[in-house]
Amino acid sequence: MKRLIVLTLLSSALLLCSAAPALERVTCTGENTAAGGRMAVRHINEHHHHGYKFQLDRVYGVMGTGGGDRCNLHLELGLLETDCHVVNPKHFEDCNLRSDADWEVMANCTVGISIISGNAKIVDYNCITRRVKTNMEMAMIYADLPILVPLNDSDGLKSVHEAVKKFNQNTTNQHYYILQEVGRIKSGYMMVGGMFFSAQFVVVETHCPMGSRILPEACKPLCPDRAHHAYCRSFYSMENGLGDVECDFYPPVNTTALAPGEPEPVCRPPHPAHHPGLPPYHGPSAPPPHAGGRPPHGHGHGHPPHIGGRPPRPHGLPDYTGPHTGQIPPPFNHCDTPLINSDPAVHPICPWHLPYNRPQPRPSQS
Repeated sequence: MKRLIVLTLLSSALLLCSAAPALERVTCTGENTAAGGRMAVRHINEHHHHGYKFQLDRVYGVMGTGGGDRCNLHLELGLLETDCHVVNPKHFEDCNLRSDADWEVMANCTVGISIISGNAKIVDYNCITRRVKTNMEMAMIYADLPILVPLNDSDGLKSVHEAVKKFNQNTTNQHYYILQEVGRIKSGYMMVGGMFFSAQFVVVETHCPMGSRILPEACKPLCPDRAHHAYCRSFYSMENGLGDVECDFYPPVNTTALAPGEPEPVCRPPHPAHHPGLPPYHGPSAPPPHAGGRPPHGHGHGHPPHIGGRPPRPHGLPDYTGPHTGQIPPPFNHCDTPLINSDPAVHPICPWHLPYNRPQPRPSQS
């Protein structure tokens, strides 16, 4: 028998317990390894708008230039992915790291920090995000473990769309929800039920009230800070169809009531969809468009050099072929710049750098 949706509402009081701890001061004295690493991983999580939050694993190296009250630091960091999606308001340090059997994901990052008169600022970072072990390596350790498949796997996406439809059958919701993002998709095989998919995904509240005649897929999401979000886990069998769907609800950040007759605010146009057939929605904390026309992150410098300090972990290149077509799906990438050898089964940390001030042209003399 199929179970009904299980919904868990996280109260505002609980969310207040996840306030970010104060950061240590980063200075030019040379003893900045730990403080600089913690500052960097917080900054990366604040600008990482897809997938899951990360924690600092270790600092591989630090290099400084300059001195006195003005210097630059270059950090090489190792991060590990947590099980908290970016829409989860819990502080990243309070999240759980993935176990080895839950397909660990790591990121090697190079981070630049500028320090002027005691004021430290992240100026850029670039990361390589990948699974710690490939499908083949995991199969040698866990023979029957479901494999991690690309985020744009057609059968996996079908299972997610079915789960979203079931989610919208819950009459306790005030508005329809649409799919914001797929977090992970695993695939395996059972003797009874055949091929199955277990997925993790996020839905976002829309303007459309429940019971309206408009199709939910045509509804527009509420502004990210005013929308409820739900993080869901689903199970779908190719033979028996959709099974369990369990969700955690996250309340909106902005709970200010609208004045009588005041319409919901209109947000900026969203970015194009990153999943085939998914609604175009950029995420809960998208930065405003850059005034100079330059993308807000992604400087096109490619990947950082190999980070030393310990033997490299397996590269984690995709080794998945679809269960029916035998073909590798096209690379999955939501970043503004192409990523070389990106793993289509995980959300990459996109490159970022501080937008620079372009010189303004002088007014013409007449």
